[in-house]
Amino acid sequence: MQKPLKNSLVLLAAMFPIFAEAQLSKTTPQAAMTYPETKKEDVKDTYFGTTVADPYRWLEDDRSEATKAWVTAQNEVSQKYFAQIPFRGAIKDRLTKLMNYEKYSQPFKEGGYTYFYKNSGLQNQSVLYRQNEGGEAEVFLDPNTFSKDATTSLAGTSFSKDGSLLAYQLSEGGSDWTKAVVMNTKDKSIIGDTLTYIKFSGIAWQGNEGFYYSSYDKPTEGSQLSGITQYHKLYYHKLGTSQKDDQLVFGGEKTPRRYIGAGLTEDERYLIITAANSTSGNELYIKDLTTPNASIVPVVSNFDKEHYILDNEGSKLFIYTTLNAPNGRIVTVDAAKPLAANWKVFIKETENVLSPSTGGGKIFANYIKDAVSMVLQYDRNGKLEHTVELPGIGTANGFGSKKQEKELYYIFTSYVYPTTIFKYNVESGKSEVYKKTNVDFDPTKYESKQVFYTSKDGTKVPMIITHKKGLALTGKNPTLLYGYGGFNVSLTPAFNTSVVVLLEQGAVYAVPNLRGGGEYGEKWHLAGTKMQKQNVFDDFIAAAEYLVANKYTSKDYLAISGGSNGGLLVGATMAQRPELFKVAFPAVGVLDMLRYHKFTAGAGWGFDYGTSEDSKEMFDYLHRYSPVHALKQGVKYPATLVTTADHDDRVVPAHSFKFAANLQEKQGGNAPVLISIQTNAGHGAGKPMDKAIEETAEKWAFMLYNMGLDYKP
Repeated sequence: MQKPLKNSLVLLAAMFPIFAEAQLSKTTPQAAMTYPETKKEDVKDTYFGTTVADPYRWLEDDRSEATKAWVTAQNEVSQKYFAQIPFRGAIKDRLTKLMNYEKYSQPFKEGGYTYFYKNSGLQNQSVLYRQNEGGEAEVFLDPNTFSKDATTSLAGTSFSKDGSLLAYQLSEGGSDWTKAVVMNTKDKSIIGDTLTYIKFSGIAWQGNEGFYYSSYDKPTEGSQLSGITQYHKLYYHKLGTSQKDDQLVFGGEKTPRRYIGAGLTEDERYLIITAANSTSGNELYIKDLTTPNASIVPVVSNFDKEHYILDNEGSKLFIYTTLNAPNGRIVTVDAAKPLAANWKVFIKETENVLSPSTGGGKIFANYIKDAVSMVLQYDRNGKLEHTVELPGIGTANGFGSKKQEKELYYIFTSYVYPTTIFKYNVESGKSEVYKKTNVDFDPTKYESKQVFYTSKDGTKVPMIITHKKGLALTGKNPTLLYGYGGFNVSLTPAFNTSVVVLLEQGAVYAVPNLRGGGEYGEKWHLAGTKMQKQNVFDDFIAAAEYLVANKYTSKDYLAISGGSNGGLLVGATMAQRPELFKVAFPAVGVLDMLRYHKFTAGAGWGFDYGTSEDSKEMFDYLHRYSPVHALKQGVKYPATLVTTADHDDRVVPAHSFKFAANLQEKQGGNAPVLISIQTNAGHGAGKPMDKAIEETAEKWAFMLYNMGLDYKP
């Protein structure tokens, strides 16, 4: 199966909060906060006749000594604040104990071996194992050995068709720039040179001779993290040759595109290329690799909709598309005449959003129905064979394997169902448990229920609320409201170990499926983009109001959290309704809506946001809700912990720096505003486990402390 490379903002779901039972402690009132001095400069921009001051523009230079000194001083204030919270250590101890259990991935087969990832409990990164049929599992690749501080991570793996070669990518310090290393899987020897400066790319092998990958021009020295990435290029690398001699296949000056991805059909007959200029919509191309000097042929040559090739049978292509089907459908076409006019419907569009996959020679239609999974199995003629019986209401993912496999694996999870791996028999349609999660959690003590509430404009929005069974709705239950609402990303139920601590302490965890996401297809997504972005904030505010009105919580016990696009969500809603929330956690947020598109890959987010340069109307709209600009003097905002990282490659840390500086000025000491520069807090991987636990304990200690609550082990 080949899917298009997407530069979607990735949903941050690393850690969740820890609460005490709803007992008010008689804490001493906090003294007004004293922050490091933040200089202001006379910097202004004019947009369509409107002048906008930007006094903290100097913080955009993340390489300057002044910015580094400011960040260091801010971190010192934050660490001093955390140190005064008496129960921070107890939270850390509980997190450490809860997270110390074995974690497995779904197995997959390559070249006669079965591979799987395993984490023994508190390892910084999961280890890739392999085993022969009936043999003992052996360590194949251990990312924990890549660097002493565990900040170099495994960013992707790709095996050649016969499994004899592996290309794996390395990310250093959480950067999106990666390196590619080629290994002989038989003896684990390294072949050839390491390829460098690869970005937003998979690796697609063509036989054992070479592979395709994508990248941008090499960044200038010192700007690897903050420099803008403009046009992608697809290359072919032949093993045994220098990277400088790699062949440009697509992109560059002739076909400039911001994002380009490549894959091959399983039989390696067709090269598949997806190309896009934003995070929504893509072109689709194919090349017949069995025909000498074949050209690259367009299947879809516009960016209006989403398309990718699922599979093929000879020249017959199976294509997923949203063309004339906002919720997705599957069509077939002969590769000799692949244009949309020749498509035939294979699986028609339904009222539910489709996300298909292939395995065991079958096609699996994984539908999202009100934000939970429903999976159907079809044969290659479009006949429905099985409805997969899932263990409950939650999220099922996987259902992928090579055509000849008779069994495949999938995972199932929910907010109260620990992630479990199932083995699925393709012929019988029966599932059996393969690996259970042995976390210290009893799901029979908890419940998740879905409610539908009404947003400001009358739209019904679903939300899943999770808590202990029999919880008294007194209006005093500490509650975390978590949201995203953008880039067609669907928030479906998923178990997270940190939520165990939240639940066992009697708290409420609520996740609404806001517009801008993909839970109800293209229309739902578009209803939260550009000049409809306010719908997302209204949906989030309405979710908070529902929780208060129904006595789950009150404004004194309500925290909001979100990362990346969710960081924007938190920043915008706390600016618009500051009295509604007690604590706010904007993480690596897109917080300066007038300038986000000027850094790294930000220009590609214009489909969802629009830019301040598009029109006066678009500028006015962005300026109105942009968190950096929407804060007002004298308003009491929630206690706020702004988290970011100096290795956050996609969302420039300057957004967080400027927002925190402005909030500290406007807040005037009424409630704490801390900024925490964390280890790989952004989209990159490679956070050491001890740092993840420590930083999470700091966050949730901050929340409890500002709610006037104690943590009781």
